[in-house]
Amino acid sequence: MSVPMTGAQWRAALRAEGVQFVELEGWTGRGRDEATGKPFGPVYGVLNHHTAGVDSLNLIAYRGQGAAVPAPLAHALLPKDGIVVLVAGGRANHAGTTTGNILGAIVAERSIPRPDRASGVVDANDALYGLETENLGDGEDVYPRGQYDTLVRFNTAVCRHHGWSAGSAAGHLETSLEGKPDPAGPVEGYGRRGRFQLTMNQLRADVGERLAHAASWSPATEEDDMPEYVNLGLARSYRLASGLWDDVQFTKEWADEPGHHAENSATFVKGPARFTGTLSLRLEWLPAGEVVQVRMSEWEGGTRVHDHPPHEVIGTEGGTYSTVPLTKRVGPGREMRVELSNQAGGEIEVASVVLSALVWVES
Repeated sequence: MSVPMTGAQWRAALRAEGVQFVELEGWTGRGRDEATGKPFGPVYGVLNHHTAGVDSLNLIAYRGQGAAVPAPLAHALLPKDGIVVLVAGGRANHAGTTTGNILGAIVAERSIPRPDRASGVVDANDALYGLETENLGDGEDVYPRGQYDTLVRFNTAVCRHHGWSAGSAAGHLETSLEGKPDPAGPVEGYGRRGRFQLTMNQLRADVGERLAHAASWSPATEEDDMPEYVNLGLARSYRLASGLWDDVQFTKEWADEPGHHAENSATFVKGPARFTGTLSLRLEWLPAGEVVQVRMSEWEGGTRVHDHPPHEVIGTEGGTYSTVPLTKRVGPGREMRVELSNQAGGEIEVASVVLSALVWVES
């Protein structure tokens, strides 16, 4: 249980966390407490939203959504420029209703469950701070890097002030009984991370990382040629006939950025990029002394444009194990694949293929 922050506490917490902000005139006294007879607080968390519009300050601070949902509609607004506008210090109409089990999870800083109406319906406006972040919410409008950085800092500032963990940061999509989708959308990047989709799990992870440091901490952002780690493999073994070059179809993926290597499962990296790594193979039924060739091939728009020199894997008794080095650069618009050619007279089994690589994505 926490008492809502005063104006002075808001200012101190945000400044310490490196949040730039402006104060709307009269914001500390703005709220729905008197009109509803429901005082704001105690508070238990921050509820995050996207505006689903642009230039939303007048709507959020003054106009509201008509008589049914009067302003203020949030405690703060985060525009695209990353400078927070403090809107209200009291009760705001942002959260609507939720269920007792969801609010209880936020209070306990646990994972947020599905709503259970049997646990009771509660007015979350009483207990949660509301932050509206400017974004159309259409899946295409991008949160700029600086805006997302402020989003992380704002949530962290509130959690740090109250002594909460990142589990006290929630999204409207997690608490709403009306199926609200916010917050969502693509993010330009954060720290050393490139473009990604905003999810509450990722936001909580970033808030948790900030909370593990002093409020003055900032994530590293310099371009230091930090590679992405990609690890691909097969879901199951397959048979390879003699004489033909055949793409390895990677069907498992573990990566910094899932899907980075491309939609086509034969492609393990797309350009422009540099990479270095290994391909580990286990082959069965390859007679001792017989050969399987391994090569990389470059494709562009579905067309093969270049084949690299092959490596040879020579069969041994009791199964064949080999590690092939992979180090190359692939240019813009091109994709790199791995191909196998069975040079033995009969069919063999490709029992396992694991590709592990560090990829330096180039701009």
